[in-house]
Amino acid sequence: HIGLINSKGVMFSIRRLSRPATCRALGACAVLLACHSSMNFIAGAIGYKRQTTLARHATATATKHLHDPSARDEFYGQPMNVAKYLVDLHDANAPFDFCGGMMFQLVLSNKLREHLASVAEGAGEQPTVFDSFKPRMFMTPGYSQDAHADNVKVFHGREIRQVPNAAGGMGFVLQLSMAAGDPEGWTAEEIKEYDGWGHDSGRNWRNADRWEKEGFEGVKAKFGERAFGLHHRFYLHFDFMNRMWLSAEDGCEGHPARLS
Repeated sequence: HIGLINSKGVMFSIRRLSRPATCRALGACAVLLACHSSMNFIAGAIGYKRQTTLARHATATATKHLHDPSARDEFYGQPMNVAKYLVDLHDANAPFDFCGGMMFQLVLSNKLREHLASVAEGAGEQPTVFDSFKPRMFMTPGYSQDAHADNVKVFHGREIRQVPNAAGGMGFVLQLSMAAGDPEGWTAEEIKEYDGWGHDSGRNWRNADRWEKEGFEGVKAKFGERAFGLHHRFYLHFDFMNRMWLSAEDGCEGHPARLS
């Protein structure tokens, strides 16, 4: 005879069944077991999807003030505490949507983050966010084609590519640093040759080896052995939808993207 276990875990026997009948009985049991397993799998998959959706919704809700202009203004006040906003974007590994879909994670140098954190508490001048009528750097008051930055109206920065695990999934980082006295800031060679008002195709790109040789401290540890990029001056401005844009001198720009 054949021993089987029912759905309650109780053993029972099938006695004196013909071979065809036995096969049919075993087949029926196999089908029932397969259906039971499939239902458990489907239920588990639905539960996982629901948990994932809820988690993403919770993240988006918790970080709404980082990308939604109305929530941002309510959270950071009017006039806006721009320094705190930049620090929070950095701390959240927030990506900026550049050029319509290129996701660059905002990364502040240690020295600039420390400076902006102090400004956020009232020790120093807040960064300027220009109005929507100044969508290019050359439209801002006092503009000149040079390497000058003041950590208020103009910042030194770099676009850095091939960065492992950069937020946004594209390996892109937008780094900002202090204008002077920053071991992660522009090297003397970058300052001397700066011509960021021109098209980047005609400019001098650097890899991690060259940056390291010129004195960019910790570049490989922070951005990886294969990192390369280009230095730019950046400034901040609003658009007609009240979004804040981080804009390079050559016109390429991005705004904080929704975190998922």
